[in-house]
Amino acid sequence: MTERTDWEARAANLLKAELKRKGVTYSQLVDRLAEIGVSEKEVNIRNKLSRGKFSAAFMLACLSSIGCDTLHLDRL
Repeated sequence: MTERTDWEARAANLLKAELKRKGVTYSQLVDRLAEIGVSEKEVNIRNKLSRGKFSAAFMLACLSSIGCDTLHLDRL
């Protein structure tokens, strides 16, 4: 099994933080993604975020579906 890179961890943490900030659960995220035509299962989302392995397109779809229109990328 491969380790997460710093960039993968940062992307996963960013997405998880935005979900928490918006008060959106993984189950709710599944429903919101479905509304914009993206089919995902809760277990798949949970796995993607725990591994930090997902595409930029998936991240953008998630952020868009929860109404996140601004990101602040602070230096780590």
